Amino acid sequence: MLMLGIYRNIMDSTKNPLSNVPDVNTRHMIMQVLAWMWCIIFSMYLGSVLAFGVSAIIHALILAGIFITVGTFETAKRRPQYFGGLGRGNGGEHD
Repeated sequence: MLMLGIYRNIMDSTKNPLSNVPDVNTRHMIMQVLAWMWCIIFSMYLGSVLAFGVSAIIHALILAGIFITVGTFETAKRRPQYFGGLGRGNGGEHD
């Protein structure tokens, strides 16, 4: 639980000091820049450009997955009709 609390205080932009930034898109961009900064610091520490490439790709994939999931959940919560019947007609069959 302690590690989860520490993680949330750093990575959750609604709990860290970035929560004072009113625009969610701006908070997201700042978090992206910080992620890239830490990728660069990690690769410089290891002294390897390869470490930067691997770290940057992994960070980009993880962040993309998180934000696609959050976007999907938010859409389902705020506009569930957006998903409709996913191609199904009113009777449950394809149109």
